[in-house]
Amino acid sequence: METVREAFRDECVRLETVLGDLTAADLDRPTPCPPWRLRDLVAHVRTGVGRLAGMLAEPAPPAAEVDAVSYFGAAKFTPEVDRDRIESARREGAALPGVPAMVADFARAWRATDEAVTAATPDRVVRTRHGEPMTVTEFLRTRVVEVAVHGLDLADALDREPWLTPAAARVAAAVLTGGRPVPDALGWDDVTLLRKVTGRAPLTPEEITVSGTAGLGGLSFSG
Repeated sequence: METVREAFRDECVRLETVLGDLTAADLDRPTPCPPWRLRDLVAHVRTGVGRLAGMLAEPAPPAAEVDAVSYFGAAKFTPEVDRDRIESARREGAALPGVPAMVADFARAWRATDEAVTAATPDRVVRTRHGEPMTVTEFLRTRVVEVAVHGLDLADALDREPWLTPAAARVAAAVLTGGRPVPDALGWDDVTLLRKVTGRAPLTPEEITVSGTAGLGGLSFSG
């Protein structure tokens, strides 16, 4: 749990710093997750990092049934669910009053989750918005993946070098690869790994063969 919390905090603190440097014009930049503008993607990330605080306020299910890997492996993004996810972020993005308020809102969200996790036991079970019972630790791993991968999307939208933190890279890679070792033949660094396994960078024919043999891919992480 402490390793995952460190990764979550590191990546959220780094993103909070980046957001604080934005201009009002930056908020309307297009992103690699159309039709979202940058303000919409930030709103989506803010919602994602803040979910766990509310989940911990609800009664605990009797037992966990999924882990972080199976959470992303399930085909949960039906057209209806995906449409609601996209439109919700657009509504929240349109309501953002400006950069300072956006940064404060993001900071409140992730810190509320961090405080709630501090008061919970690692094996405390929560229920996701999709109805899946998971332990706090496993769900927090999914939050690290969300903020790390969408951090790459935000960096692309801002024409900046990715700011992926080492702790978050380790946690996200372990989830997105299902804990399988990445073959040396692929030669991927942390950023490339996250881009490739989430479909944000195309695979070459050789990479398709090598990664398929290694059992990588097949997760349903969606913009």
